[in-house]
Amino acid sequence: MVISVDPAGPVPPYEQVRGQLAEQIGDGRLPVGTRLPAVRQLAAELGLAANTVARAYRELEAAGLLVTRGRHGTFVAPGRDDAVDRLQRAAAGYAAEAARLGVAPDAALALVRAALGAQFGQLPLP
Repeated sequence: MVISVDPAGPVPPYEQVRGQLAEQIGDGRLPVGTRLPAVRQLAAELGLAANTVARAYRELEAAGLLVTRGRHGTFVAPGRDDAVDRLQRAAAGYAAEAARLGVAPDAALALVRAALGAQFGQLPLP
């Protein structure tokens, strides 16, 4: 697992960690069952605050990509289906392209919400 963080970049550090982990999970570089480093360990390796890494882990857990088993650690979650995997890869690619183009995360998310609203015949999602 290789993660790099650019503290001077336009994307917040927790989002950089979250995005890179999501991409590695999505493309199989981090297969189901892989144990991730402890929050404090990864934070120290990256030169970040532990809360920054913890937030990235929490968001990935909320998305169903990670599962935390108390003292046993945090692991890549099982049970994702092919559609979710494909969408995860697409989302990771979109996020990387938005960052490359210098589009702010809020603006990139607004574009996705508008596209989803148009696709499903609804007003843009909040």
